[in-house]
Amino acid sequence: MLCFSLLIRPLVGIMLFTSACSQAENDNATADQVPATAQAPSGKKGKKGGHKKGKGKEADLPAGLRPVGRLTDGILESSGLCAAPEAGTYFTFGDDGQQPFVYRVDATGQQVGQFTLGAPNHDWESLSRDNRGNYFMGDCGNNNNDRRNLAILRFRPEQPTSVGKINFSYPDQTEFPPAKSDRNFDCEASLWHDGQVYLFTKDRAQSTTCKVYTVPETPGTYKAKLITKLAIPGQVTDATLAPSGRRLVLLARQEVFVFEGDSWGAILKATPRHIDLKGAGQTEGAAFKDENTLLITTEQGAMYELSL
Repeated sequence: MLCFSLLIRPLVGIMLFTSACSQAENDNATADQVPATAQAPSGKKGKKGGHKKGKGKEADLPAGLRPVGRLTDGILESSGLCAAPEAGTYFTFGDDGQQPFVYRVDATGQQVGQFTLGAPNHDWESLSRDNRGNYFMGDCGNNNNDRRNLAILRFRPEQPTSVGKINFSYPDQTEFPPAKSDRNFDCEASLWHDGQVYLFTKDRAQSTTCKVYTVPETPGTYKAKLITKLAIPGQVTDATLAPSGRRLVLLARQEVFVFEGDSWGAILKATPRHIDLKGAGQTEGAAFKDENTLLITTEQGAMYELSL
């Protein structure tokens, strides 16, 4: 028995050594077989690694929509977009809870300027401009439909601390908040046109009807005027008018509605063309780059171009 024990121990040692070497070789082989794409650094062109939640791969985006950049870090929850006075640049800003900063960015989202607006950011949601250099910030976000301090802030970028307030209320709202089935008094989209500021509501109750109101462009306190109701199966988040004045875009979450006509009245009566933006993220800001190209920003910081 002693001789047999002395003989078997070396054999067991050899077997264990051979097994360990074999396992190590298998581990190395497995590592060598990992696809190069799995080891590539994130964030490279054409990849979506390292980007915030809410973006799909470029190949998964709808036709005509392409990513062109990202908003500079520090620009949080972009909620609107509007052309700045300097060609090729745009104003954007954060919504509820953000500082009263207005950022100027280029067409790829890189920040090139900033100023502080002389009014608090209760819930900024939209921005538009007239043809004389005045801008109109929509401080009319109203998620719970219970705000009584809705306003449009009129200002000029060269004098941002001088702000005129266009205070308003809705003529058809009597409860604050109304029943959940009637909550269509949130406004995240507005634009200036022909001496009036147009307000487009976000239907949080049924997601079927966008109500269109107007208030005068002059600071004061007003009861908004209900102009029309648009049948839109979505929740509107921004509005912008093409340079020609013949195309209105209403942006919603991951979709766009395009109204066209030879006059403003015809536009508001037109049947909209629907464009799916599924995969783009939470789309909140829109501005025309040119007559046929739309720039879009998301709360997650992405910037896209959409060919119309």
